[in-house]
Amino acid sequence: MATPGLDEAGFSEPTAAWFRTTFGEATRAQAEAWPAIASGSHVLLCAPTGSGKTLAAFLSAIDALATAPIRLDEKGNVVESTTVLYISPLRALAVDVEKNLRAPIRGSMLAAQRLATDPSSGDAPPVPFREPTVGVRSGDTSAADRRQLLRDPPEILITTPESLYLLLTSQARDILRDVETVIIDEIHALVRDKRGSHLALTVERLEALVGRPL
Repeated sequence: MATPGLDEAGFSEPTAAWFRTTFGEATRAQAEAWPAIASGSHVLLCAPTGSGKTLAAFLSAIDALATAPIRLDEKGNVVESTTVLYISPLRALAVDVEKNLRAPIRGSMLAAQRLATDPSSGDAPPVPFREPTVGVRSGDTSAADRRQLLRDPPEILITTPESLYLLLTSQARDILRDVETVIIDEIHALVRDKRGSHLALTVERLEALVGRPL
């Protein structure tokens, strides 16, 4: 069954199967955003509440991580680093997003398992798919959890503008050197005042740390 927008996004079979089973079809915002996101363009998504904006951004990131090969260093150890950064204007929203991410991640994993054991696939190889790791760093994050983030950086880090600034001005900034994608949620609530100006400088500092366009 064709799904406009979803088909052009280039999602893997597990991600596409989970979305179709859960939602049936994409919203207009998602259908128009996914091809642009897939092309690697900067995307500003403006749509009403409930139109799936956050999922539009996150599903692309989840699928890219889930289907990417595991990176190994010269000794064969798994390289653990953050490649997707989600910035929320509010700590409470960041926690909600972290919870809401579990559904597409777990759902896509289950879809991958079903596809891998589908008798109709014949001798087709199992669908390569792994579960991305997620973490939260905000003013409410305990000292123990902050230390854990440094030892074992999540692939997707959810944070706030202020916590991102603190990360970049401390030794913890090393976990951000491999960031490729930045998602800024509710950006309209930030750009209108000094907080937005401060975030803009922070993102510039992040890009300088990474050493390539985000």
